Amino acid sequence: MAETVNSQVTDAVTQSNVKVVAEAPAMAMGTLYQSLAHSTGIMYENAVNNQNQQNILAQAATTQGVMQIYSVDTIADATAVAKMQDVSKS
Repeated sequence: MAETVNSQVTDAVTQSNVKVVAEAPAMAMGTLYQSLAHSTGIMYENAVNNQNQQNILAQAATTQGVMQIYSVDTIADATAVAKMQDVSKS
């Protein structure tokens, strides 16, 4: 027995298939753009974090340098050198 399918059902299924196939490139590009935007956001987030870390390191290095400069007691050294010169003259 040959059963026939209603032509309206066949048309509806065909139109649905055509619609899905027609939307596939747009969906693929949308997914690609979304992935690209997410990757770019992570890239900028990492760049900001790295810049922040570099600023922290620069500030720490500057602090260490200033601490070393202030730890040198130049007046006491100058006085000691002057006393040593006075002792060597006598």
